[in-house]
Amino acid sequence: MLDRIIAACDGASKGNPGPSAWAWVVADAEGRPERWEAGPLGRVTNNIAELTALRRVLEATDPAVPAEVRLDSQYAMNAVTKWLPGWKRNGWKTAAGKPVANQELVRSIDELLAGREVEFRYVPAHQQGGDPLNAIADQAASDSATSQRAAGTAHGDAEPPVPDLSRAAPPRPRKASGAPAGKAAKGARSKGTLKAKFPGRCVCGKSYAAGEPIAKNDRGWGHVTCRDTPSGV
Repeated sequence: MLDRIIAACDGASKGNPGPSAWAWVVADAEGRPERWEAGPLGRVTNNIAELTALRRVLEATDPAVPAEVRLDSQYAMNAVTKWLPGWKRNGWKTAAGKPVANQELVRSIDELLAGREVEFRYVPAHQQGGDPLNAIADQAASDSATSQRAAGTAHGDAEPPVPDLSRAAPPRPRKASGAPAGKAAKGARSKGTLKAKFPGRCVCGKSYAAGEPIAKNDRGWGHVTCRDTPSGV
């Protein structure tokens, strides 16, 4: 019996919303891809694809075995590690009193997590030298979104797709401390983020202060951690 399951999952949407798909991959004890699966979703959002991928990998793995699930979606990561307890306490309402987005998927994931040991690990997407399992799941989801066809071990596809490294970004230079080079420099900002000149309110319903780092969301500017969060979360 396995002591620990190592898996990765990812979703893809060509247009957001657009042709979409989910995918997951499970590794053997040596970290080599052992089985994988991908499936089409029609025309949905990226967040639906990401949550579906997470639900599918939980359904496909033994709940009695501790698992590590790697994913590159901050939205899915935050949904299960930060926001879920509050949503449940609030009767599946956000802090702003609105219904939780993609609630059916979130509820099913919550049910699948009950009584099992799962560690969620965020891994950056499209990175040279990044997590190999996530890269495979990303490629499988992208291929299925384009073709709108199911694929994987159960469908007779023994070998997982080979990740397209042409769209991978080079590793970011790091200082000896382990922090990205230049992160602490005065006035420096990461890609897509800046310091708020004035206080405001994020789509998650919570406010941010002047001087706090913010990032562009699909409905405006807000918390960096809510970058991939749709309105209503």
